[in-house]
Amino acid sequence: MSAAELVRAYRRRELSPVEAAKAALDAIAAHDGELNAFVLVDPPAALRAAAESEARWMSGTQLGPADGVPVAVKDLLLTRGWPTLRGSLLVDAAGPWHDDSPSVARLREAGAVLVGKTTTPEFGWKGVTDSPGFGVTRNPWDPALTSGGSSGGSAVAVAAGMATWAMGTDGGGSVRLPAAFTGTVGLKPTGGLIPMYPQGNNGLLSHRGPMARTVADVAGMLDVVAAYDPRDPAALPPPSASFVDGLDAGISGLTIAYSRTLGYGRNDPAVEAAVTKAVEVLADLGAKVEEVDPGFADPIEAFQLLWCAGAAKTLDRYRDADLSRVDPGLLRAGESGRAASVPAYLDALAVCTDLGIRMARFHERYDALVTPATPITAFAAGRDQPDGSPSEVWASWTPYTYPFNMTRQPALSVPCGFTGDGLPVGLQIVTARHQDALALRIGHAYEQCARWTDAVPPLRTTNELEGGAQ
Repeated sequence: MSAAELVRAYRRRELSPVEAAKAALDAIAAHDGELNAFVLVDPPAALRAAAESEARWMSGTQLGPADGVPVAVKDLLLTRGWPTLRGSLLVDAAGPWHDDSPSVARLREAGAVLVGKTTTPEFGWKGVTDSPGFGVTRNPWDPALTSGGSSGGSAVAVAAGMATWAMGTDGGGSVRLPAAFTGTVGLKPTGGLIPMYPQGNNGLLSHRGPMARTVADVAGMLDVVAAYDPRDPAALPPPSASFVDGLDAGISGLTIAYSRTLGYGRNDPAVEAAVTKAVEVLADLGAKVEEVDPGFADPIEAFQLLWCAGAAKTLDRYRDADLSRVDPGLLRAGESGRAASVPAYLDALAVCTDLGIRMARFHERYDALVTPATPITAFAAGRDQPDGSPSEVWASWTPYTYPFNMTRQPALSVPCGFTGDGLPVGLQIVTARHQDALALRIGHAYEQCARWTDAVPPLRTTNELEGGAQ
C-alpha cells in the first residue's frame, strides 16, 4: 500500500500502524536474507513507534500524513540510537550515536516508523551496492543482478515491500540509478531543499532524496523532509506549498525537450525504445515535445575529479587505520583525488558553474528535459562495471545522472516499462532549480497513464529458495 492508502486506512480504523509495521518486518524476514537491503533492523523499536502511532490515530491526535508510515533510512544518514557505519569496516560501531540527520529528525517528528538502516557501498562511493563488510545487495527482479547504488538498499526495501518510504543520498545518481534498476521512484531534489548534516565530502554534488513506489508518495515524503535545518549553511527556506498539491494539474501546454543521449551517450536499444514510448505518452497528454540535446559535452572529467577529491578527504579521516579492509576501488579513487591540484579542482568547479548557467538558459525555453535515467538495465551483482563499460570510472556507465548533481537541479526517475528480459527501465525528468514540484507533476501525469508502479517483483521467500522452488 502507498503511504496515502495507509493513512486513509488508519483514519478509518481499517488498519493499524502496528499491522503495517509487522507487514514490513515480515517482508524483511522473508526476503532480506537473499536481497541484503538492510544492515540493521530493530523490530522492538519499530513496533514501539508503531504502537505510539496507533494510539495517536485512535485518539485523533495523529501528527499528519507520515504518522505510522514504515520508513527505511540509508546507512549514510545519522539515526539516533543506531550505528551509522556508512558501509565501512573503518567506522566504530560503538559510537556514540546521539544525533539524527535533518531528514531523519523530520521523519521521526512526523511520526514515521523507522524500521532499519539500509545498505550502501563504502561511504557511498559508487553506483552499485556492495562492500567488504556488508556483502552484495541484489535486485528483487533478478537476484543475480545488481540493485544499483549507492542507495541500493533503500531502493530494494521499497521495491520488495520492506518499507513504504526510504531515504537515499545522491552524489552522482545514487537515488536515480537504483530507482531505475528496481522499478521504483526516486528524486534528487534541488540542492539545499533537503538539508544535510553532517556535510559530505563531495561538496555541491551531494543531495538527499526520497524513494518510494509512486510519485505521490515521493511528493508526500518530500513534504516531510524538505524543512529548514540550521546545521546546513546551504539549506533553503522551507517550501511555501505542499509538493502533493498540484500533482493532478496535468501537463497540457508544457514544452518538454527529449534528449536520447544528451549528445554523447549510447543506449541499449530496449532502454531507448521504452523511454521513447514514454515520451510519446507525454505528448499524448498535451505536452509539446521536441527532440533536442541541451548542448553540453560530457562533463565526466570534472565530475570525476570532484568525486575523487571527496573520496580522498573521506579516507584522510582513517589514515591510521588498516586500509586493507577498504574497497579497493575506493582506495584508487582516493589516490586519484589526492593527486589532483588545487587549480584543477577549481577548474572542475568552474565546469559546474558553466553547466548550471547553460541549463538555466535551456530551461528558459523548455519546462523540462527528459532522458533515460540510465542507458542500460541492471547488470551482474557484485561488479562495479557492466561488460563493455567505456572506462574504469564508475560513473562512465551512467552518463545521464551526474551532470544534474553538478547543476544541483531536481531530477526524478520514474519507471517507464520493461525490457524483453523483464527488467525495469527508468525515465529521468529534469527541471530548473526550485522546480521540483513541476518534475513531480510530470512524473505523476505519466505514471497515471502507464501505471508501471502496479508491477511487483517476482519475489520468493528464503525458504522457497532453499527448497529449490523455481
